[in-house]
Amino acid sequence: MRYRARVEYDGTDFSGFQAQRVGRTVQGELEAALARVTGGRRVRIEGAGRTDAGVHASGQVISFTYRGRLSRDQLSRAMDAVLPRDVSLGQLVRVAPGFRARAEARSREYRYTIWNGPRSPIRERFALGIREPLDIEAMDSAARRLVGRHDFSGFGGRHRQPIRTLRQVRVRRTGRTITIDVVGDAFLRQMVRSIVAVLLRIGRGEVTAEDLEAALRSPERAFAGAIAPPHGLTLRRVRFAADKGERAKQGSEDDDDQDL
Repeated sequence: MRYRARVEYDGTDFSGFQAQRVGRTVQGELEAALARVTGGRRVRIEGAGRTDAGVHASGQVISFTYRGRLSRDQLSRAMDAVLPRDVSLGQLVRVAPGFRARAEARSREYRYTIWNGPRSPIRERFALGIREPLDIEAMDSAARRLVGRHDFSGFGGRHRQPIRTLRQVRVRRTGRTITIDVVGDAFLRQMVRSIVAVLLRIGRGEVTAEDLEAALRSPERAFAGAIAPPHGLTLRRVRFAADKGERAKQGSEDDDDQDL
């Protein structure tokens, strides 16, 4: 059976989603759990997006092929029993044999959260703490200039295809919480965190929206490669063409997509 499922994780103690030779990863934990419930058989898992170390997800999506005897509900319960506390697996959904989460994803939605209030250890586990006031209107106005299809070489790691399409970049404040939502087809490595770093500079009055546009036109790394810390970033949703317009089966990116 080929399955897909939504995965939620607290990225604090992970070296990222993708399996690595050194360091604890989300993919590694999921594959280890599957091995435990399948008698040691290696099952390869694919994620819709490659979140970096310290980045969280409430809507990552994975796909894998299961050749065991457990029913879908039995497999789901077994996985839930053996996964660590900082990873959870949502409902298993049967998909076509050739379904691949990365290749089938058509858009990803990330949210960067800022706590613009007094020091708060609990809030700041999943949000960047900033004490000084920020000009939200200036940040949101500048963010809208990023919408569309652009060469984002200045806002991400080197890539053979740096052109990406952003469908929405929005900055909002609710009380002392500020959120920056970025929706796009795919992302370069650290692209979202680079965008957030620039928007924060605009919010502080250090640079302007015109500076942002100039950086967007340049192939050089924008603003000396500044990136926002990873713990404020969460992959919230992945949308698939097969969803036929339904509000996403939640998860993140296309075959070239990295973290943000």
